[in-house]
Amino acid sequence: MTQPRICLIVARGRNGVIGSDGDLPWRLSSDLKHFKAVTSGKPIIMGRKTWDSLPRRPLPGRLNIVVTRQADFIAEGGQVAGDLTAALAHALAQAHLDEVDEVFVIGGAQIYAAALDHAHRLYITEVDAEPDGDVAFPAIDASAWAEVSRTVCEAGAGDDHGFVCRVLERV
Repeated sequence: MTQPRICLIVARGRNGVIGSDGDLPWRLSSDLKHFKAVTSGKPIIMGRKTWDSLPRRPLPGRLNIVVTRQADFIAEGGQVAGDLTAALAHALAQAHLDEVDEVFVIGGAQIYAAALDHAHRLYITEVDAEPDGDVAFPAIDASAWAEVSRTVCEAGAGDDHGFVCRVLERV
């Protein structure tokens, strides 16, 4: 099996905002279903604040790895890593065992920023909104990425906004 891809998956507003007061700044039921479909069965890596923000922990059907500097932190139902390097090593080893081709970084901003240089693929949901918020996705160098797919989604039941699901691969 080839080396699994390191992927970032994020929903961001037109202004880059991804979070507000420890929560998502919108309700997008359709995108949450997309997130689940893309990440199910694959290891996911997140920061402690993202872990704390989850309404249901751990996210079912995938290894949840929480990156934190808190030596005594316990992520019940998940695993803890002291830094991104350890988290990626563990996620990649698990992906090999599970015979899956991707591992995912799911947030927050600090983990995204640290993982961006390691990423092979970005799954970006571009939300048609400019919400207020206190967390933003880091800027990406557009010249380093090529769009390989794009799906336009009208706002459906349970969605505050329409959005576009894009997949970018490192060139």
